[in-house]
Amino acid sequence: MDVFACLGRLDLCFEPVELWLGQRTADPHPLECTVTDPESFAHADADLNRQALEYHAHPKPGKIGVAVTKPAATQHDLSLAYTPGVAEPVRRIHADPLQAYEYTNKGNLVAVITDGSAVLGLGNVGGLAGKPVMEGKAVLFKQFADIDCFDIEVQAEHPQAFIETVMRIAPSFGGINLEDIAAPHCFEIEQSLIEQLDIPVFHDDQHGTAIIIAAGLLNALEIQGKSLEEARIVVLGAGAAGIAGVRLLMTLGAHRNNIFCVDRQGIIHTGRKDLNPYKFGVAADTDKRTLSDAMEGADVFIGVSGPDLVSPEMLASMAPRPVVFALSNPVPEIRPSVAMKVRDDLIMATGRSDYPNQINNVLGFPFIFRGALDVRASRINEDMQIAAVEALRSLAHEPVPAEVLEAYKLEALQFGPDYIIPKPFDPRLRDRVPRAVALAAIQSGVARIPQSSS
Repeated sequence: MDVFACLGRLDLCFEPVELWLGQRTADPHPLECTVTDPESFAHADADLNRQALEYHAHPKPGKIGVAVTKPAATQHDLSLAYTPGVAEPVRRIHADPLQAYEYTNKGNLVAVITDGSAVLGLGNVGGLAGKPVMEGKAVLFKQFADIDCFDIEVQAEHPQAFIETVMRIAPSFGGINLEDIAAPHCFEIEQSLIEQLDIPVFHDDQHGTAIIIAAGLLNALEIQGKSLEEARIVVLGAGAAGIAGVRLLMTLGAHRNNIFCVDRQGIIHTGRKDLNPYKFGVAADTDKRTLSDAMEGADVFIGVSGPDLVSPEMLASMAPRPVVFALSNPVPEIRPSVAMKVRDDLIMATGRSDYPNQINNVLGFPFIFRGALDVRASRINEDMQIAAVEALRSLAHEPVPAEVLEAYKLEALQFGPDYIIPKPFDPRLRDRVPRAVALAAIQSGVARIPQSSS
């Protein structure tokens, strides 16, 4: 099985799919999920499951290991690697903790940490069951950006216990990637760790997703002749990905009252009394109440929710030349085959590799961390996130190298409705995004060494 088969699945933390879709009733019901040709889906899933189990179990269980990076073939080598030689680096680090970057792997080591509360589409399965996902994340860090990772699964029922665990082990690492932690606890956990640690802390389900969505959306709006500042945007799903996406789009210029974020109770609006602080921060001042209301006349739909939640009628009610990001996996909020029958003027993206315009987090997190680690950034701030957006956005405008066409078995690929975001196997990402992120870290004052010294 191809180690990168996982690139066909988008790794996000979505809002649960029981949503009030537009019926003006006192007892709203979630839309039933339907699957075209379920038998073929079942056969495909069974085959994939068999391959995945074989891949994870053989020839050696798991996907990652530890490699020795120094000579260890002689007695002298071992005397340097361990006692007595190791004592001198210990003394240097004790005198100056920053020397850990010079004498250990701290500067290129990221912890991928979860509590297992929101693992892919499987929900709260606990830390141990989430371990294959964390190992997979480590594979992507290493393969795409040569970053070493340890996966860490924490059994913690309360956010504070999780925070305290991460705080205690953080000195070992150059960065912390939070993964598959359910909303709203993920917001509290990330903010607390950012405030208390002097290394980058990044919840990829929030910010990685938001960055890729923003880069693709800006390009799609450009092609459609629209602007982010004037676009009316619907975001279906108010979990980690949805709320972070709204926040970033507002930072980039979207107007708060032009964004309608929809959760299980309908549109998140300022008159609701059930909102936590994170949802209140994205609430719109509007009389609209349902997803159907929000979709009417909308320029953009971003779905981070569940399958088949957008009807053809909703899509038909959108403004001319709409942009539709239906990111639920494996079944989108509306399937491209359905959407294209309803509208011939839309640009569409999904979380799947078998359709054009895959919105995939692997375009972001390896390279964002690479740039942050290269300058020993103390955090991944808003400027660095925007730099990543702009790097991805601009790269899609450039001619596509022949090796990318070969990797995807394509004869041609150019900026347009079917190519709004770079492909994950584009080798230019490895230089372009880290360089932009590192420069933003330097310019915003969170870098501790100049990029040229990395």
